Amino acid sequence: MHTSAIYQQLKKSLNSYIEQGNTAFTVALSGGVDSVVLLHLMRTLKEDNPAINISAIYVHHGLSQYADDWQRFCQNLCRELNVSFEAAKVVIEQQSRTSLEAQARDVRYKALDELSPKGSIILLGQHLNDQVETFLLRLKRGSGLKGLGSMYKERLLQSGRICFRPLLSVTRSDIEAFAAQFNINHITDDSNTDESFDRNFLRSKIVPVLAERFNGFEQCTARSIELLQQQQTLLDEYTQLDLNKCINEHQALCIGQISEYSAARIANIVRAWLALFTQVMPSQKQLEQIINQAVNAKNDAQMLIDLTDGRIRRHQGYLYFVTPSAELTDAELNYIELNHSQLKLADGRLLIKNTGCGVRPPKANEQVTVRFNCNSARIKPLKKPGSNTVKHWFKDAKIAPWLRASVPLIFYNDELVQVVGYFISAKHIDENGIFWECK
Repeated sequence: MHTSAIYQQLKKSLNSYIEQGNTAFTVALSGGVDSVVLLHLMRTLKEDNPAINISAIYVHHGLSQYADDWQRFCQNLCRELNVSFEAAKVVIEQQSRTSLEAQARDVRYKALDELSPKGSIILLGQHLNDQVETFLLRLKRGSGLKGLGSMYKERLLQSGRICFRPLLSVTRSDIEAFAAQFNINHITDDSNTDESFDRNFLRSKIVPVLAERFNGFEQCTARSIELLQQQQTLLDEYTQLDLNKCINEHQALCIGQISEYSAARIANIVRAWLALFTQVMPSQKQLEQIINQAVNAKNDAQMLIDLTDGRIRRHQGYLYFVTPSAELTDAELNYIELNHSQLKLADGRLLIKNTGCGVRPPKANEQVTVRFNCNSARIKPLKKPGSNTVKHWFKDAKIAPWLRASVPLIFYNDELVQVVGYFISAKHIDENGIFWECK
């Protein structure tokens, strides 16, 4: 096994992680030939490098009557190989407009992330034929450059954990031949022969014909995918430069700035901007609607477009993505005492006290509170003429109405001393004082 081409390829692909001190790996173990071979390869790698730690996780979706048997198989295999084993039973709630495969994938990644040891890199067993099938499925759906790039060898979960596919350039036939050569037992998912699933149809009817007709078809497709991924990476770099020029400190998108670009470039920037807030991209029709209302409508026109994870609003020449925020409790609408250096707000933000140029520290007889929606409270902001209401200063600063209710207001007794993120009271200014910020 140590001298096999597959093992040498896996060893090379993981070398950069190991050199950086990342020696903990978790195999996503289904019991199928690809993940079982991957587990055996990792066990062999540990023999070469004892510093490596291996664990395995089986995710029980409950979609097959044999799922309990597969879990027992995986558990017994890990016991034989002396590999730490965990199983996660997940529930998939059927959702409209989302395939069962996609939902199963999402809950699988979540379970793998939650159960994997801290710092462990999750290893996935997808191989070259999986990649080709994914490419053809995306082609059938009319995907663009990003979609046709299919699966990347490395992906980051939202938590920041790394998922890696070390067998992505290895064909299914080579993996099966490896299993046969070393008498590696595995299970076969009965659903893999159900051609009502598009992937299975491509696997059994289409890809074999293409591979027989065109010599090296899988490898040539893989090269094309690699080129598409490189082009997407280059596009992402230019897109980030564009986006940085077009958003403000509130991550609102400047309509005037994007209007200077070509239609294709505008669409690209808007998609990149939306990706800051949601993983669910709008349809082509919705995207055209967003751009048309943003660029072609009158300056004072109202705009409200509902998307899956939020709404797009327009204010003072900017587009805002407005997410449903947590309801403010009655206590927050009145006040919350600030007795500590940090306070977690209802929407998950942290209100943090810092030292530096801000307001003077409170006196012994002054109670410090944070309040919301006090539009009639008055303050004379530093470097602003005269005293006026919070509502006036919000309007003067062109702060979008839907942002105003979530801005924390700091009071000493009933006197407003700071509008967090915007104004400091000139009456209470202190070069060596305190101030609050939201993170």
